[in-house]
Amino acid sequence: MKYFQYMSGSIALLVGIILVALPFYFNVETQELNKDQRALAPGDFIESSHGLTHYEDSGPRASQTVLLVHGFSVPYYIWEPTFNALVENGFRVIRYDLYGRGYSSRPDLAYNRELFLAQIDTLLLALGVTEPIHIVGLSMGGRIVADYTTAHPEKVRKVVLIDPAHEAAKVSLLELPFIGEYIMNVLIAPSMPEAQISDFYRPENHLDWAEKFKVQMQYGGFKRAILSTRKNYSDDKLPTYIQLGALNKPVMLIWGKEDQTVPFEGNKRIRAVVKTEFLSVDEAAHLPHYEKPVLVNTQIVTFLND
Repeated sequence: MKYFQYMSGSIALLVGIILVALPFYFNVETQELNKDQRALAPGDFIESSHGLTHYEDSGPRASQTVLLVHGFSVPYYIWEPTFNALVENGFRVIRYDLYGRGYSSRPDLAYNRELFLAQIDTLLLALGVTEPIHIVGLSMGGRIVADYTTAHPEKVRKVVLIDPAHEAAKVSLLELPFIGEYIMNVLIAPSMPEAQISDFYRPENHLDWAEKFKVQMQYGGFKRAILSTRKNYSDDKLPTYIQLGALNKPVMLIWGKEDQTVPFEGNKRIRAVVKTEFLSVDEAAHLPHYEKPVLVNTQIVTFLND
């Protein structure tokens, strides 16, 4: 009997040690973002009360400005084909990393609507953008774009939404203190790079995508930012899209038919409350602008020029 009690206690102790050790084993945040790492990054930086925003600004300063807002976790390189197409067609184009992503700062605070909208205002002010802009949002960036446009309708000319997030996130253990952090560290974060591949209809054409994603994960604060965004910016956005529709601004909605991240059927929910010019994209998933760049980006240019 004592033997079994001893063995049970030993096993429990071993399990406890393993559970405590796992977050350290899976931790990839081995560095802090500093000026040396940022010196190797393309683009530039502006500073605000919340830290640095990494951005790239190209095209004629006298032209109409287009702001590109990326999604939940993949930073500004996700806009490469769209950024280049818009610049080549004469627009001034700005893309940037949301706080907590890419080379932007990872402040220890709530990643919510107020933070993301303030980041846009600070960026535009620093870059001397005073005229109304065109604004393009991908996935969660669509949520941000809808929020920004309804908060500042006088600052926005036209809106482009690409596979925009719109539903509330499902309730999960991630909402719980300590448990959410543990799940993020041990289960979610280690699988994130490979999970990004599922955003493509033909992932075999983008085999370097996971490695590109890993770069930002090595800097402290990434997991905290992702988890905080999940907790503080995952509400149902339909009321905001209803407000957007009421503004009667020109809106283009683009959706990949094979999207499994934000399923294609969601376009009906958006179009029920927002009058849009709608483009459905065959053989494309969550990133139609990347998988079908000629088709999608040509349509965006035409829409913004009309």
